[in-house]
Amino acid sequence: MGNYRCSLSNMDKIPTQLDPPIDAVRRAVRIAIEEDLLPLGDVTASLIPPERTVRFYIKSRQEGIVAGRLCAIEAFIQVDSSIDVKWMIPDGGEVSNGSVVAEVSGNLRSILTAERTALNFLCHLSGVATLTSRFVARVKVPGSRAVVLDTRKTTPGLRALEKAAIRAGGGRNHRGNLSEAILIKDNHLAGMSISEAVVAAHMNWPVKPVEVECDTVDQAVEAQEAGASMVLLDNMTPAEVGKCVELLDSLRSSGRVLVEVSGGININNVADYASAGADFISVGALTHSVTALDLGLDVDGSVVV
Repeated sequence: MGNYRCSLSNMDKIPTQLDPPIDAVRRAVRIAIEEDLLPLGDVTASLIPPERTVRFYIKSRQEGIVAGRLCAIEAFIQVDSSIDVKWMIPDGGEVSNGSVVAEVSGNLRSILTAERTALNFLCHLSGVATLTSRFVARVKVPGSRAVVLDTRKTTPGLRALEKAAIRAGGGRNHRGNLSEAILIKDNHLAGMSISEAVVAAHMNWPVKPVEVECDTVDQAVEAQEAGASMVLLDNMTPAEVGKCVELLDSLRSSGRVLVEVSGGININNVADYASAGADFISVGALTHSVTALDLGLDVDGSVVV
């Protein structure tokens, strides 16, 4: 992360392919720090003698997958660039109850000021990665080609961070914003047919993938025949998805249209959708209904001075 004064353990380099854009990290952390410090700063931490230094350990209190490392480091650095952070477990790494994720040492006032912001990012994003990893594990059934995707149902301002956490959990990202790909949904069809929409999409954006949300098998067939790159089967049962996949395959003379499913998918039925032949399974709950991973900052009393 640039010229940050932090030391890292057991990591070849930062950033990695799992990390969000650095500017997104800095922007999100800056806003979070301002929420805590404006207008008067940390009035409680100011009671501590300014020369006091300490070492803390960030520890996991449950099993899960780590994500949000850069955000946590950035929180400490923005408060006090002399804080030393030694990171033990990279994003995507597994932790159990008691695992040491990082060692943080330096000025006690500064560390306590940054603590909650660092943990807020780390716990939330690790929760996203942990839930994603559970869905990814469930779709690994015989014959499945399914990939777990996120959605745009993200926390405003944190999309790049949450999508990085999805990758840390073994999932993949759907479009990051409205300009990355064309997704023709039911509301877009209020004034035009599926065929008209697909043709217009290819004419206006010939290099972008075109996906069509379909509520019925007939819509999926129309989308495929119009030249869609992918169909999104929305709120279908696994049995309905299986029949639709079989029909689309039989109608396609060369290649096959990719099939994504969404709606009503949870940890208990995701394997059924994978077995039904879906290529992609998008799950909004990965970001909009996630539970934070329980991580805490514990003091090493032997080095408080």
